[in-house]
Amino acid sequence: MRPASFVLLHVRDVDASSRFYEALLDRPPVEKSPTFAMFVYAGGFKIGLWKAANVAPATSGQAGSSEIVLMCDTDQEVDDICAAWQAKDVSILQRPEGMDFGRTFTAEDPDGHRIRVYCRADEPV
Repeated sequence: MRPASFVLLHVRDVDASSRFYEALLDRPPVEKSPTFAMFVYAGGFKIGLWKAANVAPATSGQAGSSEIVLMCDTDQEVDDICAAWQAKDVSILQRPEGMDFGRTFTAEDPDGHRIRVYCRADEPV
């Protein structure tokens, strides 16, 4: 079996979610149709958006019960990304703060999927 290749999010509106992730990641989708969009982030990490009404078998999960995690190199980068996302009207659930694993903030997409950005602490607790 090959390594995991991407995260697939079930979304209500592929166009709206695609616009959100295009603005968030500063890059267009590499693939897009009325029911699906694919984004490739730095380092090859991929995020797929699939129209929830077309998912088979039907989905029963709730958005927000898991997180996409993006790692930064510095605490300042965490703060800068949060500020940039706020300027794009991204919903910020948790403002930047130090936690036992490092500096972090949490945002959410239009469907309530969580996106955590963090910089690992030198010596996590």
